Amino acid sequence: MTEYRRLRVLKDETVHTQIETFTKPEIDEGHVLIAVSYSGINYKDALATKANTGVLRDYPMTPGVDLTGKIIASNDDAFHSGDLVLVTGFGLGVKQDGGLSDLQVVPASWCVKLPETLSEKQAMTFGTAGFTAALAVDALQKHGLTEKSRVLVTGATGGVGGFALHFLSQIGCQEITALSRKDSQNDYLTQLGATTVTSPAELFPEKNRPLNKQLFDFVIDAVGGETLAQVIPFVNYGGSLALCGNAGGIKLNTTVLPFILRGINLLGIDSVEASMDQRKKLWQKMAGEWAVPTALQVQEIQLEQVLETADALLSGNHVGRTIVALGGDVQ
Repeated sequence: MTEYRRLRVLKDETVHTQIETFTKPEIDEGHVLIAVSYSGINYKDALATKANTGVLRDYPMTPGVDLTGKIIASNDDAFHSGDLVLVTGFGLGVKQDGGLSDLQVVPASWCVKLPETLSEKQAMTFGTAGFTAALAVDALQKHGLTEKSRVLVTGATGGVGGFALHFLSQIGCQEITALSRKDSQNDYLTQLGATTVTSPAELFPEKNRPLNKQLFDFVIDAVGGETLAQVIPFVNYGGSLALCGNAGGIKLNTTVLPFILRGINLLGIDSVEASMDQRKKLWQKMAGEWAVPTALQVQEIQLEQVLETADALLSGNHVGRTIVALGGDVQ
């Protein structure tokens, strides 16, 4: 009997992880069995490995909020053995076992067929981070973003921030500011598409005011917390902020003045329950004109290295994207 491997988060006296073996599972009607090739490590995955973060709905659980691979069994007419697919969000790695596994059973309704011009590795290089950034840029375009807009991206060295810089540059934005505390990464951020790189110390005044100079028309915020509160006063009249991260905290301490005196908009970006139409549209873009940037820092690791990467993400010391290579085309 063939055995497969997966990462498990368990909870007894403490929350801890282990790599365990398992046998091929059965699949219910409307589900598919995927031989997973790659999964990404996202901030939510890092939180899932720790206690009292509220990410996992039950224990034990296999984390991993995204995956790509080949279907090896299907109980749904829309998919067949041999189809290459990707899955991000929904309940993956949160409410049901996720991508950090050689095999995974998921509802067929969660699957997006892999675009022909996108490899499995490229799909998870994007992963949830890339899809979230694409949703943010798409939302801002619907609110007036053009190539002439002045755009700020926070958390720029992370996965979402890095892809946001790249996508903005691909649509021709001429003023893209990257906000980062990592001075050593300035050249990297420029390669991804930033026209200007600044730090919080350079941008933010010692005492934050309800309204500051109107420097940015649009913002993609992947940090949240105090960083977001300090950014809001710099947004131009009628501008919009796309909110898609909480690495800096979930509380927002601000005033109503930027909203009622400048008419700015806060746009929530939720990649978990995005519609299938949005998914198909944006993954086609990422397979085409928004292709993976050659400058992106990408690390490929094994299951044994997941906790090390999770710690780096949670401590703010991670740059770019890390993907986990799984069993691949197993039978």
